[in-house]
Amino acid sequence: MNSTVKQILMWVFLVACCVILWQFVAKSAGVGKEKSVNLSQLQNDADQGKINDVTINGTDVTGHYRGDDKNEFHTTIPASYPDLYKDLIQHGVSVTNKDQSQSVWVNALISLAPVALLLLLFLFMMRQMQSGGNKAMSFGKSRARLLSMQQKKITFKDVAGVDEAKEELKEIIEFLREAQKFQRLGGRIPKGVLLVGPPGTGKTLLARAVAGEANVPFFSISGSDFVEMFVGVGASRVRDLFEQGKKNAPCIIFIDEIDAVGRHRGAGLGGGHDEREQTLNQLLVEMDGFESNDGVILVAATNRPDVLDPALLRPGRFDRRVMVDRPDIRGREEVLRVHSKKVPMAEDVNLGVLARGTPGFSGADLANMVNEAALTAARFNRKAVHMYDFEVAKDKVMMGAERKSMLLSDDDKKDTAYHEAGHVLVAAMRDHSDPLHKVTIIPRGMALGVTMHLPEEDKHTVTKDYLDTQLAVLMGGRCAEEIFMGRKTTGAGNDIVRATELARRMVCEFGMSDMGPLTYGKKEQEVFLGRDLAQARDYSEDTARKIDAEVRSFVDAAYNSAYSILNNNQDIMHRMATALLERETLDAIEIKLIIEGKELPAAKSPLSAPDPGAGGDVQKVLKPENGRKTGFNEGQPSPA
Repeated sequence: MNSTVKQILMWVFLVACCVILWQFVAKSAGVGKEKSVNLSQLQNDADQGKINDVTINGTDVTGHYRGDDKNEFHTTIPASYPDLYKDLIQHGVSVTNKDQSQSVWVNALISLAPVALLLLLFLFMMRQMQSGGNKAMSFGKSRARLLSMQQKKITFKDVAGVDEAKEELKEIIEFLREAQKFQRLGGRIPKGVLLVGPPGTGKTLLARAVAGEANVPFFSISGSDFVEMFVGVGASRVRDLFEQGKKNAPCIIFIDEIDAVGRHRGAGLGGGHDEREQTLNQLLVEMDGFESNDGVILVAATNRPDVLDPALLRPGRFDRRVMVDRPDIRGREEVLRVHSKKVPMAEDVNLGVLARGTPGFSGADLANMVNEAALTAARFNRKAVHMYDFEVAKDKVMMGAERKSMLLSDDDKKDTAYHEAGHVLVAAMRDHSDPLHKVTIIPRGMALGVTMHLPEEDKHTVTKDYLDTQLAVLMGGRCAEEIFMGRKTTGAGNDIVRATELARRMVCEFGMSDMGPLTYGKKEQEVFLGRDLAQARDYSEDTARKIDAEVRSFVDAAYNSAYSILNNNQDIMHRMATALLERETLDAIEIKLIIEGKELPAAKSPLSAPDPGAGGDVQKVLKPENGRKTGFNEGQPSPA
């Protein structure tokens, strides 16, 4: 019986109960309005001719007095009293005698109706409370949802950019389908698989693909569904979850965001026992305890493996840890191909170029970019999505939405223009910097202006020269304010924070200073992640002063380099700032023309038809060749 029929029957039952209750209340109210008389008074009134009519229903007698109002009365007579009927007839009273057998059944039914109503209502409430994992009387039951075969399946064809993770999970599915193939060589089925990776990389999507491919029962639950306000509920739900798994073995149990329940024990200032620890202990026992769980594989996902309890991560519980990282350039192109299947694409769209122009994007970022591009094309009433729409969507994902409605004074606009021009020029003049993509003085997100770089390839390690250039680019904004505006503003606040943090990491983590290849200080950890409350400082005050001096030297060197570049190229800075004030946004091609002293082409309206192939070569314009920037300032000495 489906849920719709059950709901209809439930409402019919409730309406019937209400009708019966209303009739009972109405009858009770009606009896209360009748005048009650005793048997002697009834005989006297009959002798005096006051009674008009009488209805005898077993031992109940009802009737009406003569007169205009015809007041109704009620009395009860003995079970055997034949003379009453004769006396009433003799005095001219109209007598009606109802069938006593029928009246007994009706009276019995009316009498039992309230009791039956209350009993049925009680049974109905108990059934409702005991059915379903989220009902009041079953709060100790698991809230895991069993994936229905009628639901739309997601398969590994719908997952792209994580080939290694797909191979690991395909092997798990093969374990479930052909266990004998591995057991005959002495192998055993892994008990658990932990999917680890940054947010948005497709961990949950992989689990859904496993459910679509495995053709075995698949239970899914969130880590936050275990612990609630009642003591013992979490452990009870863990037990019930694995009992369901054993009954449906072979099966897969998926716990999303397992760090909600699997955090390091002993966390917090109080330490000791709490409800979450009891839940974790039960999970540890169920995964690898005294009783075996053959055929039940636990798949879990988290983006915080550092806070998980070590006992949860050991082999025998999570035998495999699958890293789901951000996709590389080939993976990004595959992800874009998957998400753009249902999007009509124009001929100028080149997914390979888009993949090269989106380093560091996760699968979720790429999916969002494709969706934003489709919305942009729809906003312009286009029949297909063009490369221009993808460029707009990419900028929106990377830099935030434009806030053109934000009103800025002329001084603020000028300060922002020179500030961003300082970043751009230092990046263009320095070696080892990432190619420029775009600069804008239109407020985006929380920033008044943004300078965007796009690396040519995914960087897994970087050199000290690259980090020195990053520091110089960050200092370019403050140097431009001092040289061209003659004042310092708060607009460089975030640049200074990032530069100081980067310089400190170069000294304390990367060992790039004169203090040698040593690390200083432990990373700060949150107290409620099961780590120490305070940061441990494992160096002396003298070492701390040396660290501060090294950090200061890195930042000062970057500042001097940026100041020298901007001071020696003031004419370029004035042209760059003027172009920014006029156009508000410059791409890499326009930046290169300004630096080379060439005239800029006429600005295009955003509402005009997109130029086929636009944006395809933007990332390559300021590409380093043989370690040097090209097209400008070749005669100047290399900045420090």
